[in-house]
Amino acid sequence: MANKMLIMMTSGPDTPRRLGTPFFQATAAVALDYEALIVTTMDATALMKKGVAEKLTVKEGSTKTVLDFIRDAKAGGVKLYVCPASLDLNDMTMEDLIPEVDGAMGAARYTEVGLDDDCQVFCY
Repeated sequence: MANKMLIMMTSGPDTPRRLGTPFFQATAAVALDYEALIVTTMDATALMKKGVAEKLTVKEGSTKTVLDFIRDAKAGGVKLYVCPASLDLNDMTMEDLIPEVDGAMGAARYTEVGLDDDCQVFCY
């Protein structure tokens, strides 16, 4: 049985309804004693830019922002990484990122993690 969850997140600011679930699900996994990591790539990396996630909610009228979901996940023990290639795609650098990001994880590394028998991969 796997003891690690890797969430590959591609959904970004243009699809706000999809943005809470990856963080909520990763938080639940950690609460169940699994290791959970989220790697943002493609459009999702734009969420990690300072000032973006704090302006988005997953539902109109909600007071909980996407940044709140991110912070809840981090407080629960979820690790959060960005794909370096998607930084370039979004015209961003590491200096543009919110402090909740643990670092960068490139394609070779997240592929290695995801192909490990001890890991289940989810995509959003």
